[in-house]
Order: sequence, then structure tokens, then C-alpha cells
Amino acid sequence: MVQNKTEPKRRGRPPAYDADVALDRARDAFWDAGYAATSLDDLSAATGMKRPSLYGAFGDKEALYFKTVERYRAVARAGLTRVLSGERPLEDELQRMYDLSLSLYLSGERPRGCFVIGTATSEAVESEAARKALRDTLHEIDAAIAARFRLAISRKELPKDCDADSLARLASAVMQTLALRARAGETRAALRATAAAGVALLVGRSPK
Repeated sequence: MVQNKTEPKRRGRPPAYDADVALDRARDAFWDAGYAATSLDDLSAATGMKRPSLYGAFGDKEALYFKTVERYRAVARAGLTRVLSGERPLEDELQRMYDLSLSLYLSGERPRGCFVIGTATSEAVESEAARKALRDTLHEIDAAIAARFRLAISRKELPKDCDADSLARLASAVMQTLALRARAGETRAALRATAAAGVALLVGRSPK
């Protein structure tokens, strides 16, 4: 996988498709089968767009994949911003964050885990572009959670000697564990119990 920086040229009439819908359908195709196993014919069938139209709109398979990653990350960022707003106690917001994650990981006909981790991890072995997408995704999650922990420290929800960045990486690690276990087929109840134990540890309580 070598990321192609060349954007397809667009000409003629405006497109008659909804780009966000097409990207969501392409994302689902990649999510279900993985990047390598998803063919252009699969993507054409998923989006309802003929291959020339698909290329004209989004570029080649690789370019389309990274556009689906960008959209997924944008949706995830918006969700994290919403649930980690600081309007509720830290413990409640952390649990809401994991509930939001599970709603994504358990979507679809079968549990799929995290889209980026599930698809980019295998490609990252050979592709610097995939490694960067994976790394940037993890850093974005860490940064959003760390900001909430810093707010919690300033509000005395957590002791002042807590390291917000270390706590954020731990909270993010719980999230990635949930993604992996969801993909392995664990039940929602078991996943929520794991999340609740993680929240308890993060706020300084013993898990029940």
C-alpha cells in the first residue's frame, strides 16, 4: 500500500451521489472484509457506483480507503468532544465514552470492533501511510481524553499529582481492549463490565 497523492480530476456536471453515504458504505465494506480482501467490485457493489464513477469521485482503492478513515476519525472526534464535554462528573463521562465506543464496535450484522484498528493494523506492517493513520488516530484519542483528565485535576475530581497523559493512555488502552474483545465476539454485558472496571481504576476506585 503506497498512498497516492494524486487527486482525480473532476469534470462535467456535479455528482449525483451523496459523498458521505458512499464513504460510509465503502467503509463498511472495508470494515467487514479488511483492506486487502476488499476488491473494487466489492466497493462498487457497496456504494452503488460504477468503477469509473468511483474512481472519478474518490480516486483508487487506496485513496478511497484513506478517505473512509478520515471520515471515521471525524465522527469519532465529534463523539469524544460531545461525551467528554465536562458537563458531567468524570466517572459518568468516561462510562459514556466507552458506551459510545461499544455502539460503534458492535454495529453491523456482526461485531466488528474499531474500524481503524481492525483494518489499518495489518496494513501498517508494510505501509507508512497506514502506520501514520493508525498512529494519528491513537494520538487523537489520547489527546481528547487527556484534556478531560486535566480538567478533572483542576476541578479536584482527581488528585493534583495525577499524570493526565498517562491516565489518558491507560483509558485509551481500555478502549482498544474493548474493540478487540468486541471483534472476538464477547457479549455487550461482558464488555460493559470490562469498561466499568476500567472506569473505576481510572478514577481511583476498586472495581466491583
